[in-house]
Amino acid sequence: MDATRGAHALSRSLPPEGARAADQPSRIRARRLVRALLRLLGLGGLFGGIAGGAQAVDLPPDHAEAMIHIYDGGGVTASGPALLVRKNIANKVSLAATYYVDMVSNASIDVVTTASPYRETRQQLDISADYAVRDSLIRVSASNGQEPDYTATTWGVDVSQELLEGLTTVSLGFTQGRDQVGQKGLPGYFDHAQHWQYRLGLTQIISPRWLASANIEALADEGFLGSPYRAARAFGALVPERNPRTRSGRALKLRALGDVSGLFGWMGAARQAVRAEYRYYWDNWAIKAHTLELGYSRYFGDAWLADALVRFNQQSAALFYSDNASTETLYVSRNRQLSAFNSIGLGGKLSYTWKKVPGQYDIKVHGSYEFVRFDYQDFTDLRTGQPYAFNGHVLQLYVTANF
Repeated sequence: MDATRGAHALSRSLPPEGARAADQPSRIRARRLVRALLRLLGLGGLFGGIAGGAQAVDLPPDHAEAMIHIYDGGGVTASGPALLVRKNIANKVSLAATYYVDMVSNASIDVVTTASPYRETRQQLDISADYAVRDSLIRVSASNGQEPDYTATTWGVDVSQELLEGLTTVSLGFTQGRDQVGQKGLPGYFDHAQHWQYRLGLTQIISPRWLASANIEALADEGFLGSPYRAARAFGALVPERNPRTRSGRALKLRALGDVSGLFGWMGAARQAVRAEYRYYWDNWAIKAHTLELGYSRYFGDAWLADALVRFNQQSAALFYSDNASTETLYVSRNRQLSAFNSIGLGGKLSYTWKKVPGQYDIKVHGSYEFVRFDYQDFTDLRTGQPYAFNGHVLQLYVTANF
């Protein structure tokens, strides 16, 4: 079918204008439910996250954020600012730009046992454009990250479509990235890596209080997928790390959000919500990972919103990972991120509405903290001879404004 015939066929399949107009109250109610749940869960900010595809044709409002972030754990300290600005144009296009800086001091277990600690600054710029047409939202995005010995560039496109009077949203997405890999002390870049990601998502409003989503991703990588600074261990001696140059994986994420305000007397009459997420990842390097996250949010008056979460993660080791290889193999790695480990995270966030003029603007102040514990099952701390473990701390302080 040529383009003209396809357009005519599509126009014949659309309902008349009167039918679409009659659908609007149902669609508006559905979108209001999604927005209310996201606000109640503290997920409205662009540095947070949203239910994949749930917002559909509603363009994000004019928005700005300024953040200071700090990470400390495992001998690594990273801190810096992040800025975001989003502008809606003619209620059809929303443009956004984010600038992110990490000032890193690295004395991790990998570094102190095989190399020397170092400091560096990483910068990343993200831009995106959202376009709303009928019941669809189209997003085009690009990013560029710069490190002294590494450059990463990505671009992507995402499309979400509302169905069934706004109760169902289907989303599709694709991202491609290319990295240039260098090494300190050597001019230029010596290798590259390419990455592809395909996404499919479904969000369903189940009832006036509950919505659920399912997302699946397919990932592929090709090129230099290791680190020029990391060493493996074989027969007790340090040897260069050797990773395969290709990798493919899949990820499935299930999520449920619910408004539980007033359902239980002992919880009081305040606005409250809960969420549960499960993610399963597997790839052809034999890694399998399970992640479960539970969250609870509650308003205290009209100005304060508190959020708490707990996260559990379990991962199996890559096929070629070895803490100390006893046989000669084509590939060998001692990258602890490819080993078997467990982690648990406990976090909380507090948001305060500082100023608000309905219909004009609102300004909020946020603070969040998360504690993460990592326990490695088959990665030895060469300094002690014991299985390695460490605690991580993540602190974020930021101000957001909708206008």
